[in-house]
Amino acid sequence: MRHLISGAAGFIGSHLCDRLLAEGHRVVALDNLITGSLRNLDHLRLNRDFQFVNCDVTRPFEASGAFDQVWHLASLASPKDYLAHPIETLEVGSSGTRNMLDIARRDGARFLLTSTSECYGDPLVHPQAESYWGHVNPVGVRSCYDESKRYAEALTMAYHRAHAVRTNIARIFNTYGPRMALNDGRVVPAFLDQALRGQPLTVFGDGSQTRSFCYVADLVDGLIRLSRSDERYPVNLGNPAELTILEFADRIRRLMGSQLEMVFEPLPEDDPRKRRPDISKAKRVLGWEPRVPLEEGLRETVAYFRNHVPAETR
Repeated sequence: MRHLISGAAGFIGSHLCDRLLAEGHRVVALDNLITGSLRNLDHLRLNRDFQFVNCDVTRPFEASGAFDQVWHLASLASPKDYLAHPIETLEVGSSGTRNMLDIARRDGARFLLTSTSECYGDPLVHPQAESYWGHVNPVGVRSCYDESKRYAEALTMAYHRAHAVRTNIARIFNTYGPRMALNDGRVVPAFLDQALRGQPLTVFGDGSQTRSFCYVADLVDGLIRLSRSDERYPVNLGNPAELTILEFADRIRRLMGSQLEMVFEPLPEDDPRKRRPDISKAKRVLGWEPRVPLEEGLRETVAYFRNHVPAETR
């Protein structure tokens, strides 16, 4: 099959490229490199089944040839990035999604949107199932990301209903692994960056807020399974093993063999207090659940940063 992937130079996108190429497919990778990095794709440059195109999917563009599967992963996903680029974030969820959907419609291709657990906002229901409509501040500082994804989901369903495009929607929860950007501001790379530097771990609020961490290989496996399913409504993909931020900080300290200090800063505006996916639907429909233990995934991630990221840039 021939696949078109937006956001392919990003963390998750680059791992998806690896998986599809390993299965013998052809991949055309799109990215404008606003947050993605060509370093994530360097190992694929000589692969004849792989093509990279520097492209902003929010602008009209020509994607030559027909595609069997269109993947829309492009987005500014970390708070640091979408707060710095709020309009671009809204555009990639709106016009970017529509441009990718138009290609899928043109070719009769499958289409998969990577949405987010941020659609649930600061949830009043715990854990979060796909039936929950969310608790989102539509005019808050984080709304550019939350609402871009909520709109992208609505647009995807509209194309399915109006044009019979074969669509899937993945709501991704916290994902970690090699090729994350150490400076993207989210808790896993932030803690690892500080730990590798021997600096105190920065905890926002009192650390009682919770997150659930899914290793990237598990996440990509869920995306592949979803893309081959007949499920048209959103499906949560994430790890239901829930930790407080303080508990996660302790895991990092044990992993690094160091009693790093912790410093506390105010909780950012609209930061979710609870985050845990209900993956009953993914288990039932996809036969999917995470398999990589947190300690194993963190060891792989730390090894990557130690081997691939120069010490002066950590």
